[in-house]
Amino acid sequence: MELELNVDGRTAVVKELKREGNMLTVAVDDDIYEVDLVKVGKGEYSVLYKGKSYNIEVIESTDPKHYTVNTFYFTYGIEIIDAETRYMRSREETGAHHGENIIRSPMPGKVVKVLVKVGDTVEAGQTVVIVSAMKMESEFKAGKAGVVAEIPVKEGDTIDGNQVMVVIEPVVSA
Repeated sequence: MELELNVDGRTAVVKELKREGNMLTVAVDDDIYEVDLVKVGKGEYSVLYKGKSYNIEVIESTDPKHYTVNTFYFTYGIEIIDAETRYMRSREETGAHHGENIIRSPMPGKVVKVLVKVGDTVEAGQTVVIVSAMKMESEFKAGKAGVVAEIPVKEGDTIDGNQVMVVIEPVVSA
């Protein structure tokens, strides 16, 4: 299992590599850690790492996928960034850059179809690109009416999460 976590503004990719009983091997970015992890109560964990013991308290926030993690000396704000979070952020970012409508892929995938070309006029809600990810096809629509200014991807391209697929500039009225 792989998770992207935002820890007090720093993004880290955490991947479970192996689990045998309480022993857990995880990769955090490029570093590997072997820990003995035991849940000792509701939201309370005991962690042994390199002969040292750490008690950790995980508190759920009212915001989904947000947690406060307390150790003896430090408190961390944690957000789980998954495909749904990336998708929602990409939808929120639509039109956020100088009135432009920037359509980004919320996760890695493959461009199936580009339905517009540079210079085309599009209406709000019009499908402009279709992406296949996680065995599903998703339609990405213009958030606002405008003119297609840039299409940095083409059909068949493999794309990364948060990659710009289409840029739509607002129509300037006289």
